[in-house]
Amino acid sequence: MLRETVTAEANAIAAAAKLLTADAVQAAEMTAQCDGCVVVTGVGKAGLVGQKLVATLASTGTPAHFLHPAEAVHGDLGRVRENDLVWAISNSGRSEEITRIASILRHQSSGLIAITADKENPLAAAADCVVTIGHHSECCPNGLAPTASTAVMMAVGDAIAMLVSQLKQFTPQDFAKFHPGGSLGRKLATVQQYMRPLSACRVASETATIRQAIVTRSDCGRRSGAVMLINDSGQLSGIFTDSDLARLFETGDDSATDTPIASKMTSRPHSIATGVLLNDAIARMSRHRISELPVVDTDHKPVGMLDITDLIALGEVDDTFRASVPLTRPRLSVSHATPNSSSQ
Repeated sequence: MLRETVTAEANAIAAAAKLLTADAVQAAEMTAQCDGCVVVTGVGKAGLVGQKLVATLASTGTPAHFLHPAEAVHGDLGRVRENDLVWAISNSGRSEEITRIASILRHQSSGLIAITADKENPLAAAADCVVTIGHHSECCPNGLAPTASTAVMMAVGDAIAMLVSQLKQFTPQDFAKFHPGGSLGRKLATVQQYMRPLSACRVASETATIRQAIVTRSDCGRRSGAVMLINDSGQLSGIFTDSDLARLFETGDDSATDTPIASKMTSRPHSIATGVLLNDAIARMSRHRISELPVVDTDHKPVGMLDITDLIALGEVDDTFRASVPLTRPRLSVSHATPNSSSQ
């Protein structure tokens, strides 16, 4: 029964997709051009679907709110303004609560879009645009409880909302503004919001010796897994990691730490600019198998660093990333390490 229900709903959605016409595109265009809010109304299960679609619209750049039809006739019609657009959802198009206020909503707003099974019903007759979703057999054993029909309403409403988002050129950066919390919000944040600031990083001149560079401490005393090297202009020119240091210790030559760090650092290391999304930075770290990623400004001067240990603490590193960028890198023989070889 479980699989049959899911399959039946999926089949209903697939059938509804084939029914979508230019009317659905018109609905999206009307929504994208709306200067006010999208007011979504519906009763019963259709109303619950409408509340979800309000959330979808609002989170993708279209201000929206839900209007309960029963409350509408007791004063809440005052929520609808002339520059608002109404989405009215009803499978039959004959629900008394909806048909009672349909014409009022149409004249009080900039337009009424009906999402309903067909065009032969009172709601469709009152609307400026009718998006038909077709008639579908419910999955309920009694054929009564709204299941396939509500799944179709949700899918069609989401589809229109996504086209609206595309028409309004809604970007991931825009999306981030409305999702500042949780894992999703962090991934859509910019790198400077979650990087270690420069005061918490180790920075040294590329002219320093290894010993001088590695004893450099951050202002807060916190140790990072790498030292960022800068040139005379303050620009990022290299990076020297704890793994590089471990390879030197394998030689047993204590004097190795007194050699110029420029001969052992990774020149022109991977870096990322401020303003880039954290999600993109994580993808780059995974792609290049690096655990420290310097963040630079427009002049290529370091302003901070992303560290894998911080990302793990945030819960932003999945198992695939953990496997590709181990916290402790394989120890390599110094005989295989050449000047300017990449430790990233």
